[in-house]
Amino acid sequence: MAEERGLATDRATLLSLYDLDAGGFRNLDEITGFAAQLCGVPIALVSIVEDVRQRFLSRVGIDAEETPRDVSFCALAMLGADIFLVPDATRDPRFADNGLVTGPPYVRFYAGAPLVGADGEALGALCVIDTVPRADLTPLQRQGLTLLARQVMVELEGRRRDRDMILRQRMDAAAVAESDRMFRTLSDAMPQMVWSTLPDGYHDYYNARWYDYTGVPTGSTDGAAWNGMFHPDDQDRAWARWRHSLATGEPYEIEYRLRHHSGDYRWTLGRALPIRDGDGMIIRWIGTCTEIHEQKLMMEEREMIAHELSHRIKNIFSVIAGLIGLSARQHPEIANVADDLRDRILALGRAHDFVRPHSAESAPQAGGGRGSLWGILDQIFAPYRGAAGPRIALSGDDPAIDDRSATPLALLFHELATNTAKYGALSVANGMVHLHVSVERGDVRIDWREEGGPPVVPGRLDGFGSRLMTLSVERQLGGRIERDWRPDGLRLSLWIPSRSMSRAAETA
Repeated sequence: MAEERGLATDRATLLSLYDLDAGGFRNLDEITGFAAQLCGVPIALVSIVEDVRQRFLSRVGIDAEETPRDVSFCALAMLGADIFLVPDATRDPRFADNGLVTGPPYVRFYAGAPLVGADGEALGALCVIDTVPRADLTPLQRQGLTLLARQVMVELEGRRRDRDMILRQRMDAAAVAESDRMFRTLSDAMPQMVWSTLPDGYHDYYNARWYDYTGVPTGSTDGAAWNGMFHPDDQDRAWARWRHSLATGEPYEIEYRLRHHSGDYRWTLGRALPIRDGDGMIIRWIGTCTEIHEQKLMMEEREMIAHELSHRIKNIFSVIAGLIGLSARQHPEIANVADDLRDRILALGRAHDFVRPHSAESAPQAGGGRGSLWGILDQIFAPYRGAAGPRIALSGDDPAIDDRSATPLALLFHELATNTAKYGALSVANGMVHLHVSVERGDVRIDWREEGGPPVVPGRLDGFGSRLMTLSVERQLGGRIERDWRPDGLRLSLWIPSRSMSRAAETA
């Protein structure tokens, strides 16, 4: 029934009544920005659904100004009377193959309040979108999104061309007053501290939660007085970050210690987003302060435990290496095998300490490249430096790594370096190895090229070292490996998925 109602009127004629091409959606930008803050999502839109497309009159967190109607969530949201909810679009057969789900912006959670005109015609929806699944909105967020959708319609109805000019002015004045009243009512009801500033950063509004939490008199933190509420050690950093956001228009986010009404300083997460007009000019900043004190203390405790575990793991590597050395002395016939095994264990220890140092002293120093491929290669190749400098020359990109890739990478390059030192380019005085790294189409490519060594004899692919390298690359990192035994030295190429190198690449 609702769908038939939406199709009964020619949409182009209907939408022309609202003069949407004239622009000037400043109030909608404020509503959209507040909707994103209220629901804690990165994306919020005012979407108008036309015959073949949906256009965004106001948007936060997305660059696109429109999308085809056939991928529109709002085309369904506008047909109902209540909020249309999709907890996880990848599990919803209506949207699992949708281009907005499988590609940018990777919609997972969607909630849309219908935009319905005074004559009952559905125009679109005010929606909030997250890139991670969520079960639902809170009751307060549902109520707020519904009220904000009504406020959007107040703004749009005020634009209709057939309204009397005097009536329109009265409606606009009433809409501004109602919008301000609703904003203050909603922000006062939120559990977070909410604040807003003028474009130049002058703080002109705080909600009731701010004053309850800090215990300061109303209005006492207007202007620049807010910074005095922070711990003295955090004030300069907070000022610098806020000035950077004001200068660049980038979102503001920082952790600092805020003075509680008890007199204690408690860890708080501060965030703010700029609200822009149709020309892209910032017209207001809306921000929130969220206490994270308990979470911060828990993270510090976990980090302390992790360091202790790392220290014990490092000791285990040392104990194992020592046991191997002791066994070799008691059984000289296994000395060569024991030396190789001990070197592999020590390589694993260096990799572990590289990504998870057990103390400040064991962490790579400034410029040591902690968290990057070159950093761990520098650790593995350290024994192969010559008097004139490194004999394994690195070039190209330096992608990030973490604990998931450090161990297989350490084993892989330890084997390569050991083999070339025994049989390849590094076994002679003038031999060199060139290692080039490049990031291409989601893979990290690594090319190992030896030169100046003795004539190459192809190695056994079923040998322990070769099988260990294959296991590290293919099984643990999900990549592939190619070998080429040329007369002037071994050439080896690796292709490793970027997501296997570092968790950060999964979200990039």
